[in-house]
Amino acid sequence: MKHKLLLAGVIASALNVCAQVPGKTANTSQVLLPNGWKLSPTGTSMPLGDLPLNIQLSSSGKMLAVTNNGQSTQSIQLIDPVNQKLIDEKVMGKLWYGLAFSKDDKHLYASGGNDNWIIHFEIKSNKLVPTDTIKLAPTAYPKSKVCATGIAVNKSNTLLYTVTKEDNSLYVIDLVTRAIKSKVKLAAEAYSCILSPDEKTLYISVWNGGRVALYNTTSGNLSTIKVGSHPNELLLNRKGTRLFVANANDNSVSIINTANNKVTEVVSTSLFPTRLTGSTTNGLALSKDEKTLYIANADNNCLAVFDVSTPTSSKSRGFIPVGWYPTNVKVLGTKILVSNGKGFTSLPNPKGPMPVKKADNSGVHLGATNTKEQYIGGLFKGTLSFINTPTVDELKAFTRQVYANTPYNDKVEKMAKGEAGNPIPRSKADKSPIKYVFYVIKENRTYDQVLGDMPKGNGDTSLCIFGQKVTPNLHAIANNFVLADNFYVDAEVSADGHNWSMAAYATDYIEKTWPTSYGGRGGDYGGEGVRTANDPRDGFIWDYCNRAGISYRSYGEFAAYGKTTIKALKGHVCVQSPGFDMTITDRFRANVWAHDFDSLVRVNDVPKLNIIRMGNDHTSGQKKVQYRLSQLLQIMIRALAYCLIIFRTVPSGKNR
Repeated sequence: MKHKLLLAGVIASALNVCAQVPGKTANTSQVLLPNGWKLSPTGTSMPLGDLPLNIQLSSSGKMLAVTNNGQSTQSIQLIDPVNQKLIDEKVMGKLWYGLAFSKDDKHLYASGGNDNWIIHFEIKSNKLVPTDTIKLAPTAYPKSKVCATGIAVNKSNTLLYTVTKEDNSLYVIDLVTRAIKSKVKLAAEAYSCILSPDEKTLYISVWNGGRVALYNTTSGNLSTIKVGSHPNELLLNRKGTRLFVANANDNSVSIINTANNKVTEVVSTSLFPTRLTGSTTNGLALSKDEKTLYIANADNNCLAVFDVSTPTSSKSRGFIPVGWYPTNVKVLGTKILVSNGKGFTSLPNPKGPMPVKKADNSGVHLGATNTKEQYIGGLFKGTLSFINTPTVDELKAFTRQVYANTPYNDKVEKMAKGEAGNPIPRSKADKSPIKYVFYVIKENRTYDQVLGDMPKGNGDTSLCIFGQKVTPNLHAIANNFVLADNFYVDAEVSADGHNWSMAAYATDYIEKTWPTSYGGRGGDYGGEGVRTANDPRDGFIWDYCNRAGISYRSYGEFAAYGKTTIKALKGHVCVQSPGFDMTITDRFRANVWAHDFDSLVRVNDVPKLNIIRMGNDHTSGQKKVQYRLSQLLQIMIRALAYCLIIFRTVPSGKNR
């Protein structure tokens, strides 16, 4: 068969790749993030803990509770929202999202995560006093898999309702005896729950089921209403006549008439009129007069504002810029309160995690300094924004700022940046001579750690620990093909990194759960198709190929020795290719690929898209290992005159 010439090679990293250091931009009102987006949060703020996922106001409005659910330190905070000050904090072993005050402000209940219990605090003199735990299972993870998520408590403080994301159930707890009154199985993982004002109905967002479940608290009957993909946060108006449902994967909010349990309206929260995922709607609040709905768009770093005063005729009013990955929003009087899950900026980690630190005569660094505070999972220092209700003119200015913060726009969608005549097409109408794509995915290293010593790149040599002497082949590829030193990406670790690399999106489920497992607090590694809750609404790159009639093959990505984690890959994998296993060398993986590739060439059956996994950027620390010339160059040589090659690395977590 005739082979096409190699047209381009790209080496990129999925974390902190940008040559421009994240921080203040030329416009001093903006902060540049590692993913290419900018922040310009409005209002005043105060620091929170590691990855706050939920905030709840007490009935009196005098207290605000925060649950911080990140990879490093987890805590419950009690805040005076009027004076904007922290009044108490308790560091806890395991937490996750669930949070509810009693009606009288004397009790606070929080999810104990994979300890499989609810933590009960009494509130005395504005202090959190841990009282006891309410067990949902006799043992913690992994012997018992439960993990409470949303919590609701009745007005008399006699019944507690909680839903779960491991055993996908509703638990009804007698708060007097601490006994489980009933357990009801749900169709999929659940996120939140909320009681109707008359306490006759408990509404449950079935996170991975695309539905809201309605539990009759008297009869115990369960029914469902179909909503959008990944419903998470729920909100009722004061009378309980309208239920608002945030649909993370659809960039939308479903509005339900609770009289007939019908969806009367679906409002789009995205910045542009597109069905593409990416806004990640996940927080809801109504203004005091209930005419305005504020919606947190986690991946757009903003609030969408809607006039909902006329049922079935909601109107978009604009956007408000907030912090990085807003997870929740509340309203207190004229103040809008927003928990920014990742704070206001990315943070440096000069003390680790580094596999090495001291250089020997050969240029190889030795020694190690690792602390959980320096690990990427512990660098999401959340913030709480306090924003005055904007006027019409202020909202217009805020909206312009939100659009100025996004690297995406409709012009780029129609015509991407680039140069005329480049083989990579800039628009859908352009044709390309590229016939075959070989996508080689490596994981765990940043641009600076490997290529920071390249003079032609805009790197930081002080961060380069696997430079020219250690990685001559990667440097040769970068020199002979393309050096991508200004490549912005969203992922932090392998769990979300593989989703970004294979689908250009990580769902709210994966973003909010990987810190738990990476922090050693239980929960399975759900990335790479292991849990369907992590899967994007429209699937992965292979699903797109399948729909477009394009042939494809995977070598170890989302597959291992012929076994796949997603349906689209069945029959499209090399059965000899291993999955994630750091005991297997990249040389072995490359040899497997080469043998398979040569076999396919002989029968003229090379797929159009080939994805090849190389995992040993994790390195072997100080262990001395003798290697031959890297097989990566052999991939390049074999594919030369054949394809477009893309290299990309995915960052790694504690065990990934």
